[in-house]
Amino acid sequence: MQTRTRVLTGTALALALGAGTFGAVSASASASTAPTARAESAPAPAAPAKDKNFTTSTHLTIDAASRAARAALDAAGKEGQKVTVAVVDRSGNTLVTLRGDGAGPQSYESAQRKAFTAVSWNAPTSVLAGRLAQAPNLKDIPGTLFLAGGAPVQASGAPVAGIGVAGAPSGDLDEKFAKAGVDSLAK
Repeated sequence: MQTRTRVLTGTALALALGAGTFGAVSASASASTAPTARAESAPAPAAPAKDKNFTTSTHLTIDAASRAARAALDAAGKEGQKVTVAVVDRSGNTLVTLRGDGAGPQSYESAQRKAFTAVSWNAPTSVLAGRLAQAPNLKDIPGTLFLAGGAPVQASGAPVAGIGVAGAPSGDLDEKFAKAGVDSLAK
């Protein structure tokens, strides 16, 4: 019985070491061949013109997203409105969310969804809300909100981020504040 236990223990240990070594070699190989992530402020090396396997894209920095969110929140505050502002990247990931003093609890999610909707379709959400009459199923797309208050951030005409504002008594005001955030990026 003792010999059998030693054999089983030794076999299990050998398998574990082998799997660990294989995993380390695989991780090392994939790490050396995979592109590395770079900070947004560092310029990415240009891919050769003939290589169509790569693309470059423009991203809004955290600093720019924070400034835009603050500008939108300040614009709302000047008009006495209590809102939440969300800025999302091209993929819809939240970069910054600022919930103003006194903003309603529903405004947090609404602002994020408006920002996502604006960047997804590269259009203000007030324009997109009008499209629901022709395509009512648009509202069924997860994460979207087809109410005025979202504005895309563009670079060379392409969407790179979205700003959503929620909490003002009308979507027109929300969108006005979102556009103030977009406009602040041009300064």
